[in-house]
Amino acid sequence: MIAVFGVFVGKYKHAIAGMVCYAVILVGSQYILQSLSGVWQAMFAAFLGLAYKVYPCGMMLGVMIGSTKISEFMVSLYRLHIPKSIGIPFAVMMRYVPVIFEDWQYIKDVMKMRGISPSIKGLITNPSMTVECVKVPFMMAASITADGLSIASVARGIENPNPRSSLTEIGFCIQDGITVFIFFLCFLATLVARGG
Repeated sequence: MIAVFGVFVGKYKHAIAGMVCYAVILVGSQYILQSLSGVWQAMFAAFLGLAYKVYPCGMMLGVMIGSTKISEFMVSLYRLHIPKSIGIPFAVMMRYVPVIFEDWQYIKDVMKMRGISPSIKGLITNPSMTVECVKVPFMMAASITADGLSIASVARGIENPNPRSSLTEIGFCIQDGITVFIFFLCFLATLVARGG
């Protein structure tokens, strides 16, 4: 359903990649449950089971971030009378997620220049150096980015108590109602299938 939704909002590549990754996780978890035993089975089954359940949420978040502007998102939350204590962290998170991927590309380039492989193989052969070269820059970049986002948000009037205005018309149309209804039917079908 999330992939179909992604296609309808124009995120074809994201929908296809999301379905492929989800299929790999599903098949991998089934294979591991059948082929391994003991501690290894429990360890991998727990990790893949968590990924199997959480991945759709991340996929939906990716579609939402890719198809929605921050200003539209904030106005929508304001129209829904969502408190600012919830809306502002969501807006900052949506702004920060793309920055994570940019930072990761920069960190990978620097690691390659130092002769450290930013991969699973590098993590196994030289775990301490790999973790240090990833964790420290990520933490520093996160701190700097958080400060920058906070300053930019305040400068753009995110704390302004007056009603927000928007040049974009935000509304709930028939397509939105159909989408919500379909997802609600899927939710009910899941509850019925599980006997809840």
